[in-house]
Amino acid sequence: MSATPPPHAPLAERAVVIIGGSSGIGLEVARRSVAAGASVVLGGRNEDRLAEAARELGPAARWHPVDNTDKQSLAAFFATIDHLDHLFTPAASYRTGPLRELSDEDAESPFVSKFWGQYHAVRHAAPRLSQDGSIVLMSGAASVSPAGPAPAYVACNAAIEGLGRGLAVELAPIRVNVVSPGMIDGNLWSGRPADIREQAAAHYRDAALLNRLGTEPEVAETVLFLFANGYMTGSTLYPDGGYALR
Repeated sequence: MSATPPPHAPLAERAVVIIGGSSGIGLEVARRSVAAGASVVLGGRNEDRLAEAARELGPAARWHPVDNTDKQSLAAFFATIDHLDHLFTPAASYRTGPLRELSDEDAESPFVSKFWGQYHAVRHAAPRLSQDGSIVLMSGAASVSPAGPAPAYVACNAAIEGLGRGLAVELAPIRVNVVSPGMIDGNLWSGRPADIREQAAAHYRDAALLNRLGTEPEVAETVLFLFANGYMTGSTLYPDGGYALR
């Protein structure tokens, strides 16, 4: 006779930590978490944006500065948190480009910020996570379908998806999953030069099965699904409009 599955654990009265929660997908996840009844802790480097995001979210939100490329900063951030139920780590700052053109420092930057930043965030969060809680890492669909010459960036995203599987094995019953979006019409691309943005968007629309860019709410809904689904771990979900299939 099979064991009875544990009861569904909604986000109501749960504690959500988001490193990279002051803008873009992270802020959208924070909005939806608060709307579902959770409390949130926002982390990031820009204190003005963090404070503004917390004001928008109201009394269920607080913030603390953190630089995810600095292990001591991550340790100090998590020292302010006694307990959490869900962790999302979209913060990253890096450069991409061809092997022949990037400096060593720029080529390594996706790993420094996006891979190791998430790795060390999980390391500090794990002792504080509830046993029925979850972690959602951020990758990108370039992991399986490179859009152009950016091998270090492609490898970094693939490594994050492998990291998610490895952490799921080690940290069980804490669940660990990865969200791997395609090109999103939102904060990340809004600050880039218009000609580069439009060229990339045209390529993406042609390549994706749904012939459009994604939205931040669509990715945020994927993250909340991974928070709430108590039987999903070690998985990577691609909210990418079918880009990874081309």
